Amino acid sequence: MNNSQDSLSDPILLSQRDAHGVVTLTLNRPDAFNALSEAMLAALQSELDALAGDETLRAVVLAASGRAFCAGHDLKEMRAEPALDYYRDLFGRCGRVMTTIQRLAVPVIAKVQGVATAAGCQLVAACDLAVAVDRARFAVSGVNLGLFCATPGVALSRNVPRKQAFEMLVTGEFISAEEARQRCLVNRVVPAEALDAEVARLVDSILAKPRTAIAMGKALFYRQLEMGQEAAYQSAVQTMACNMMDDSALEGVQAFIDKRPPAWARPD
Repeated sequence: MNNSQDSLSDPILLSQRDAHGVVTLTLNRPDAFNALSEAMLAALQSELDALAGDETLRAVVLAASGRAFCAGHDLKEMRAEPALDYYRDLFGRCGRVMTTIQRLAVPVIAKVQGVATAAGCQLVAACDLAVAVDRARFAVSGVNLGLFCATPGVALSRNVPRKQAFEMLVTGEFISAEEARQRCLVNRVVPAEALDAEVARLVDSILAKPRTAIAMGKALFYRQLEMGQEAAYQSAVQTMACNMMDDSALEGVQAFIDKRPPAWARPD
């Protein structure tokens, strides 16, 4: 992992981990609007894989440098090698990055400071939570180039209501940050000067909860979404029973009964 914030040639920057186990990954191709080049995807996958086994990790913030959050795939790279196997591999690798984000045991928060289009919009949708500035805009605009955003549509349709997602996919039109919040693509919208503080507030709320409970809950959350209701309840019952046997839950319930803060609660 690259722990330097000074190496501007790196497609991904990993910020210095703070004392609470929060890591910030920053997309760092500002001159290319942080387009997901092959190098960018490889670096993201490498960083996420390295974090996956880190039991001290508590949250990941996915940020970006420059004016744009992410403009999607690098179209110049894509056009330079028009071969079916190449495109299958490229889009498959992008899909693996998105899946890895959701398989991390901790919440991943998109910190959206600018435009997010196509696979960039997919990246926002793949994150567990998203905070955007009020000037941010979102689109799955591949259709404007004759390329339906099929893979971004997978993540988009799992966040945004069906007809609204399909409208975005077939028109390629931009929506505002507030429209993205109303359509459930992002959680919170704030002025640019409040972005850091709002993300910090969200992270602090997560850090105030036991890691085990969040890890088990996140895994169950995505697993049950793909199930029928009966199977979802069966899986949720098993998860909740196992969670209840964890020391943090036993302590939390006892603390509630005793009318005191749990021993694991962070002090104010």
